[in-house]
Amino acid sequence: MHVYIQAIVDAFVLLFSGSGEVWPVVGLSLAVSGTATLIATAIGLPIGYFLGMSRFAGRGSLILLVNTAMGWPPVVVGLFVYMALSRTGPLGGLALLFTPQAMVIAQVILAAPLVAGVTTAAIGSVPRDLRLQLRALGASRLQEAFEVLKESRRGVMAAVIAGFGGIISEVGAVSIVGGNIQGSTRVMTTAIVFNVNRGEFGLAMAWGMVLLGIALVANAALTMLQQSGARYER
Repeated sequence: MHVYIQAIVDAFVLLFSGSGEVWPVVGLSLAVSGTATLIATAIGLPIGYFLGMSRFAGRGSLILLVNTAMGWPPVVVGLFVYMALSRTGPLGGLALLFTPQAMVIAQVILAAPLVAGVTTAAIGSVPRDLRLQLRALGASRLQEAFEVLKESRRGVMAAVIAGFGGIISEVGAVSIVGGNIQGSTRVMTTAIVFNVNRGEFGLAMAWGMVLLGIALVANAALTMLQQSGARYER
């Protein structure tokens, strides 16, 4: 028990002493995962809207593909991105390997299916009568899309939160394509692994506490969305 108490004490000291070793890592983690979430939303939201609204042959297969991609192992995604960005890979000329940009690419691949899959379910739950009414009233495609997204906004927000939560805590992909370089590509998850291996539990606990705090905020936001939806439906 003493090892936990000492690690937590050390973590609080590091977090609130203005240590230059902790907060830059936290900032890079938020920047990489935040950017990846924005890009993944720009990709996954239209895909989810299309699959949720459309009815066509092969739709079930596409949804199955998206749902399968939601469970891609991060280490496998990291491997494929690493091979693509390596010197002999098809994108090797971009010189992106072991940079934050490579980490963003890997996390976009992980988050986009999450956003698309949850959005598909949210859009698909919108009553078809609403769409028929909008069309009967002469709504344009853009107006119809806006109203459908407005009706399913809680599900769409849940999709974005799920995408962010799925990548902020992953370690496999960012470790492979980022290399865990201090001052360059070290993020909270890779820093935790690195410091645990060195026996520096205070530093590892500091980043772990920040990660737990971020997870708490994300889940609190999701819970508030769900509860507001329940109140709205009464």
